[in-house]
Amino acid sequence: MIDKTRNCFLPLALALWVAGCSNFGYYAQAINGHLDVMRAALPINDIVGDPASDPTLRKKLEEVQSVREFASRALGLPDNNSYRAYADVGRPYVLWNVFAAPEFSLQSKRWCLLMVGCVNYRGYYDRQAAERLAAELREDGYDTFVGGVPAYSTLGYFDDPVLNTFLRLGTQEVARTVFHELAHQVVFVPDDSPFNESFATTVENEGLRRWLAIHATPEQLNAFEAQQVRRVAFAGLMRDYRKKFQDLYETPPASDHRHDGKLALLAALRRDYADLKTSWGGYAGYDRFFGEDLNNAKLVSLALYSELVPAFEVLLAQHNHDLALFYQSVASLATLGAEARRDSLTRLLLASRDTRQARASVNVDTTEIH
Repeated sequence: MIDKTRNCFLPLALALWVAGCSNFGYYAQAINGHLDVMRAALPINDIVGDPASDPTLRKKLEEVQSVREFASRALGLPDNNSYRAYADVGRPYVLWNVFAAPEFSLQSKRWCLLMVGCVNYRGYYDRQAAERLAAELREDGYDTFVGGVPAYSTLGYFDDPVLNTFLRLGTQEVARTVFHELAHQVVFVPDDSPFNESFATTVENEGLRRWLAIHATPEQLNAFEAQQVRRVAFAGLMRDYRKKFQDLYETPPASDHRHDGKLALLAALRRDYADLKTSWGGYAGYDRFFGEDLNNAKLVSLALYSELVPAFEVLLAQHNHDLALFYQSVASLATLGAEARRDSLTRLLLASRDTRQARASVNVDTTEIH
């Protein structure tokens, strides 16, 4: 299953607006939900230092402390009180995000919120509430997807705790999550979810490479490299199909064959994924993504976290993987207007594609020589 279900939803920042907002119920659940999380949080130092604490939990949290220290020391991420407390929320996900897109479009529905601007999802602490919104949107003709969220960031406004919802996934996923969410505290642009999430994903990937280089066994490193190869291949498959869907949806409605064409493309995508899966020796980590609910909303939920990652990776490489310089360049991009920022990232995406094509050409030439 795709592991990119994290987000930067900021519930408590909305408190300033609740009193005069017509969506009082939504904002109230956001505030109350986050307050419940914060009330459950206990300092990790206290848990680790208590002999009565569960030994398994204590060991996991000691590993979290190592990850947290690495995040600031080696990655230049904020050295504050975020991820220095632990909260068990008593459920597998802390939030459920609702994604929606029109039947014939990959333009995600957006919801505009105070301080964070417009985002491409709507988050709920109660799954039933999320499912109710999704049902209402389907009645209005939208494709919808409800995804569980193991972590979120309050962008440094609050001391975000480590949660059982991602601690249960193991130290490697804890590292991913902490690096990703702390990156949101470095740079965050209101109204630009793809920029924010792709930047944080790039920091996450770079951070995990560095973490594993120090802490992983050779077997774990090999597994990570294999997973990265699969990620790149999967991202390429989805990028190609997003273009195919976009071309189909741009067909004039007067010659509307889009419904049948959409079904045909979904079927073709599943077939091509099956071929890719075979080339991986049957690795099934993405199978859930291709379930019966595969639709435009799922496609846009994935693009949110991955669409611009190649652009940020080119920018990081241009700075020889110096994260301090990379953060400065990203911060400069964040000051641009939306159109200028997108143009800059598009140029970086083109550079990324040129690099991939050059590598592919070298591989072909090498194969022919041998």
